[in-house]
Order: sequence, then C-alpha cells, then structure tokens
Amino acid sequence: MINDFAAASQATMAFLRHRLGFKLWMVTRTEGENWIVLFADDAGYGVHAGQVFRWSDSMCSRMVLGQGPNIAPDVNAVAAYAGAPIREKVGIGAYVGIPLRRTDGSLFGTLCGIDPKPQSGDIRENLEMVTLLAELLSSLLNTELNAADAVRRAERAELDATRDSLTGLYNRRGWDMLLQREEERCRRYGHSACMVSIDLDDLKFINDTQGHAAGDALLLRAGKALQAVTRASDVVARLGGDEFAMLMVECDYFDAQALLLRVQETLVAHDVRASLGMAMRKAGYDLEEAFAMADAEMYRAKRSRKVLN
Repeated sequence: MINDFAAASQATMAFLRHRLGFKLWMVTRTEGENWIVLFADDAGYGVHAGQVFRWSDSMCSRMVLGQGPNIAPDVNAVAAYAGAPIREKVGIGAYVGIPLRRTDGSLFGTLCGIDPKPQSGDIRENLEMVTLLAELLSSLLNTELNAADAVRRAERAELDATRDSLTGLYNRRGWDMLLQREEERCRRYGHSACMVSIDLDDLKFINDTQGHAAGDALLLRAGKALQAVTRASDVVARLGGDEFAMLMVECDYFDAQALLLRVQETLVAHDVRASLGMAMRKAGYDLEEAFAMADAEMYRAKRSRKVLN
C-alpha cells in the first residue's frame, strides 16, 4: 500500500526502472554540501540508503542550476555533465533528474536515475511523466513535513509532565524520549540537527558560599536564557544538577554557529557563566552520538577555562 513518502518513493523508483530500465534510481536530500541517498533502487552500482556523496560533484547540482537538461540520453554530449566529478567514482552514460521542492520553493533534493550506458534519445519523451511523478512525491513529502511539525507540537504537550520542577525545562526522561522521536524523523527525511551541551561553571561555588536559594536563582536564569534563544520546535532540557542540553531541529552548520553565539551572549546577559560544546547530527552519527561529541567538546572548553583562570 502506498500511504507515505517512503512507500511512494519506492514505488516510483520501481515503476521508472520498469519503464526506462536504468540501473539506479534514487530519491535524495541535499544538506549543505551533503547529497544524501534517502531511498535507492539499485541493480549494479552498489548504492544504498544513507550513503552520502558531495552535492557539488553531482549532475543533479548542475541540473538544478539549469546547466544541463533533466534528461540526458548521453551525458558525454552535455558539457556540464561530462565534467561532473561524480563520474570519477561511478560510471554514468545516461542521466535523468528532477528537483524535489518544499512548499516555499526551496530545494529538498532530487528524484534521479543513472545508467552506465548511453540511451536512445527517445527517453526524452518521458520528461513530462517523470516530472509529474517528482511533483507528486514533492506534494506528499510536504504534507508529511507539515504533519511532522504538528506531531512535534503534540509531543511537546504530551511530555509536559516530564519537566524539571525548578526551571520548567524538560528533565532527563523528557529529553531522552524527545531525542528518540526526533532521531526517527532525522533518519526518515535526512534532517540535520544541532546538539549543544551546557554546564554551569559556578553552581557548586554559589551553593557553598551563598546558599541553595542563590544556586536555584542561577539555575532559573540559565533556563530562561536558553529558552529565550530557541524556537518552539527545539528542545531545551535540564539533565540534572548544573547540566543543560539543547536540540535544534533542522539546523545546518551555519545556523548552529550563529545559535551558539546567541546562546553565549544571552547567558552572559543573564549573568550566567557556563562551558558549552556543540556537535552536528549528520550522516553516520545519530543524535545520541552527536550529543556525546558535544558533551566531550563542552568538557574540553571547561578544562580550558580552568587553565586560563
């Protein structure tokens, strides 16, 4: 039964293989310089879902820029395609590619096919059909992405009981549950995400010298500062003691760098000293692994601060 983007992608690739006979069909996602294979129907190239290529090396990147046609029966006859660096890794004689776009018109990825041998020029007659299939996939994709936003909001409301009693942020249990659910979406749609680990520098000292009321006030300021720089779709949690964590969904590296700067500035504005570490979830690393890297980066920052002090 074709009832979601994944099933529709598989059915579309199987139909196109039957119709056009190319050795490889893919549904892909672009994320910065990463060209991520979400689904593949492969009969000879050894390409699989989750594999990552360099976007600028691909023929699809040139197709999207209008440097080559959507259907190239012989890629050697198209200068932009003939010189594509991806041909150094895989043999490509013929190419088909159509953009998959979000509702706002921005690029999500591509529906594309390649074959090691040049094909008859008659395959150009299939352009209207392949374009229609890509548009239908884009429509289904956008319906699911919009529904995922609604699901996120429902998840946040459902987990209101898993909040830290002092700061109102999610506690460790809420964090673990939301991380697991967001990882499922990352795997399905190839989303990137930013993980931030935060550890307050002065909580023990303040508790010891000024009392726990002053320490609680510090925790409250930290919580308010972190909430001030996050979107409704993001997750902020107090994992325990002076440990905080942030998950920024659908966030690329450049957005993450800007976010980290805002976090640092906002903490300072709230009179909170903290050590921070950041890592990106990307192909090859799940959210838990990315957070472990962010945590290690945070501890390196904390050690550096101690040395400087």
